Amino acid sequence: MEPNLEDLSISQDLQMSQESFLKVWGTYLTCSFLANEDNHPSSTNQLHDMPEQFDENLFDMPEVPPVVDAVPPPASTVPVTIDHPGDYGFLLRFQNSGTAKSVTSTYSTMLNKLYCQLAKTSPVEVLVSKEPPAGAILRATAVYKKTEHVADVVRRCPHHQNQDAAPHSSHLIRMEGSQRAQYFEDVNTKRQSVTVPYEPPQLGSEMTTILLSFMCNSSCMGGMNRRPILTILTLETPDGLVLGRRCFEVRVCACPGRDRKTEEENNAKMQSGTKETKKRKSNPPAVAAPVKKPKPSSSTDGDDKERFCLVVFGRERYELLKKINDGLELLEMQAKNKSNAVVRPEVVLPSSGKRPLLKEERSDTD
Repeated sequence: MEPNLEDLSISQDLQMSQESFLKVWGTYLTCSFLANEDNHPSSTNQLHDMPEQFDENLFDMPEVPPVVDAVPPPASTVPVTIDHPGDYGFLLRFQNSGTAKSVTSTYSTMLNKLYCQLAKTSPVEVLVSKEPPAGAILRATAVYKKTEHVADVVRRCPHHQNQDAAPHSSHLIRMEGSQRAQYFEDVNTKRQSVTVPYEPPQLGSEMTTILLSFMCNSSCMGGMNRRPILTILTLETPDGLVLGRRCFEVRVCACPGRDRKTEEENNAKMQSGTKETKKRKSNPPAVAAPVKKPKPSSSTDGDDKERFCLVVFGRERYELLKKINDGLELLEMQAKNKSNAVVRPEVVLPSSGKRPLLKEERSDTD
């Protein structure tokens, strides 16, 4: 009769340990195969096939490799902002929208700067010289332009962030028109980025267009606060290997066309002023013109209308020459006054010796 586990009696003193279980396991298997040996001759072979000792790892679950999410590699503390086309000729191109007041997005080639309105889509054309690897992505990251702010993380201002119910409400840059856009935040640097899968150009086209949207004004307090920012757009493999990089400055404002026109004019004036300054510095110093000698006056009155400027070094010497000049002017003025004075005609005495009568005098006969 085949023994049953319920018929096996376990002593109360038997401890619930691994050794006791091994004894029960060996006893049960031995009895079970001995009982079936007469009825089933093949069971003997099965008994020999059984392991002599109990496998402690029998009930261990097989190790399942953990599922690793596609998390980008950690970003550097100071992102690189130098353009690098890479082996795939990564290039960006913007539409020519002009500087009209009605435009919502316009790009300045002179300044390499994008002007756009808040939450308005800005088309960016992506061009490559050859097909990137399968699964390539496009990543957009915002950083501050100036050195004193480059370590800070670019985020939205609290006002606009609290009004947004999206799970990625703190992200400044968004990629519109794609359901596969993913938003990331680096664990170490806390920098935020957004990615979309790279799509090859459609038939008859040479570029792929993505739609960027900036969710805060450049003047927002608590956000950018008038600090200029750069947008870094990179072409990467699924593992985060950068294949190409392009950077451009962004200004989010109410009137992109007007601001672009103003900044381009100011930049042109600055460039022209710098060129003129350099040109003047390159010229040799001007040679002082020789002092003209005063021409002798042909007039008899000695009035000379010519004027001369004399450069004098030192206050004391200047005061001395000034006194001399004032004295000469005073003498000249006195000479003019004497020449203009009325000269009375001399009275001619009579030859008889009598004194002539003056008007005020009376004769003896009177």
